[in-house]
Amino acid sequence: MLHVQIHEKTMGSKLLLKDFELRVSRDEKVGFLGRNGTGKTTLMNLLTGVDTDMNGSIDISKGTSVMASSQEHTDLHNDDRTCLEHITTKLPKYSKLWHIISTYPEHMGDNMQKMTTYSNALEEFSNLGYYNVENSLSKFFAAYQLDPELLNRPFSTLSGGQKRFVELIAVQIAEPQLALLDEPTNHMDYVGKAAFISWLKSTKSAVLIISHDRDVLDVVDRIVELKDKKAHSHKGNYEAYLSQNAHKTTNAINEFEITEKRIENIKEQIAYAKAKAPGYKGKAGKNPWIVMRDRLQRELDDIMKKHHKPSFWIDSESTKQLSTKATDNYHKYKAKNISITSAKTDHGSSSLLRVDDLSLGYDGKPLFSGCSFALSAQDRIHVIGRNGTGKTTLVKAIVDAAQGKKPDTLIGSGIIDHSTALRLSLYEQEIGSELLDLTLFEALEKVLMSKDMPASEQAILRTMDSYLFNPQEDRNILVSALSGGQKARLQLIRMLAGKPNLLILDEPTNHLDLPSIEELENHLKSYTGAILYITHDSYFARAIGGKELNIDQLKS
Repeated sequence: MLHVQIHEKTMGSKLLLKDFELRVSRDEKVGFLGRNGTGKTTLMNLLTGVDTDMNGSIDISKGTSVMASSQEHTDLHNDDRTCLEHITTKLPKYSKLWHIISTYPEHMGDNMQKMTTYSNALEEFSNLGYYNVENSLSKFFAAYQLDPELLNRPFSTLSGGQKRFVELIAVQIAEPQLALLDEPTNHMDYVGKAAFISWLKSTKSAVLIISHDRDVLDVVDRIVELKDKKAHSHKGNYEAYLSQNAHKTTNAINEFEITEKRIENIKEQIAYAKAKAPGYKGKAGKNPWIVMRDRLQRELDDIMKKHHKPSFWIDSESTKQLSTKATDNYHKYKAKNISITSAKTDHGSSSLLRVDDLSLGYDGKPLFSGCSFALSAQDRIHVIGRNGTGKTTLVKAIVDAAQGKKPDTLIGSGIIDHSTALRLSLYEQEIGSELLDLTLFEALEKVLMSKDMPASEQAILRTMDSYLFNPQEDRNILVSALSGGQKARLQLIRMLAGKPNLLILDEPTNHLDLPSIEELENHLKSYTGAILYITHDSYFARAIGGKELNIDQLKS
């Protein structure tokens, strides 16, 4: 159904794709993943025609209906069409059939041809399920917590997040033969994600989905990884990918090691031939040492043209199954990952935070009531709830109380009490406006200085390098221009600076790639402070553990 061959694709001076080939078959569900910044969204832009600058070809089977949904839709469709019109115009034949159904009765009279056309249109409209479109839309809107009234509002007036969900719903309703989706579950709550996964499992559409959401990857038919500018295919779901990746990576490391040793051996032989050549007593043209040196040099040059270090990554659970030799080789050659340090923190007092009979809301109307819990050193609490039920409101109230402010959302006499030794740090879904207009270097300088940490140029560049930024190329990029993954890594730096003893995390896995998620999980497992976290990533929740606080059960 889809065949992509990209000989070369660059962005500026950076080569992203080379000798890249991807195929998607009819009805196939393909998860597409890769490290942040490797070119996943660039590929999606090529597939959707947003970007046409490449050396290669994209072939889609003739007659195939294709629809796409991306992460951002802030600039889409500045017209006055309602959301309902925006969605229905994307449905195959909807506009044409509806035009016939709604206009022919006025002028067809006894014209048999028009009557036949009208009758066929009614039948096809019914067979396609279009009479139930609004009911279907209502179910999707409820799952993604969109107000049904939005259906009659101009699409251009919606927020970027609302547009993203409406575009996704349009794809799900239309059931195209090929759907292209870019991180669709970011910012979904657990009900919305369950609805999306249910659709993904049942849809007849072929789906190519960029995602690092392991719950989503667990239900696909195949995973394609973008690595070293090429596509690497793995049959099966996420668990199958981990197993195949460990096997393939171990073999690749062995081959790389053998070639490395061969290169070292040839270099030693060349050096030996060079040392022997001056002492040869025969004619220079027949010097066997020079002949040997030249032959070896040609062999070395040929090897070096083809020899490049691949990106090696194996998940930590699979690494535990490797032999000692394989483990040593992996740690010797593995790809660089974010480097999180200082897992231990001085938590001062074992009791850090106490919340008792708390009610929060707006305009005197509580979002939830009777919330009570306590956090001591090494405690973990997983906050669960639908979007809009008050999870982020709870986080903001705790932060306000920790800063000595009375939360403006407080209703009644509920208590948020904390230890004088509390050092709270927050990971938010969005970067605050105070950093957006700064360069990355300036933002890091501000973050480190606010935590009384060394903020010399060397310290800042070292921090950038530890979190996979290029110290020279990225230092002058505006924070507002960073990719989602880069912003997520900046948020991690901000959260972990200054040895906090209570971490509050709001959807930390959004935009992070798999190795970075795993590094964060491993760090948090050994973290000695307390953690309050919001996530709809079941893998992350299992890794961090702790008690559950279900906000939905506290709704008034």
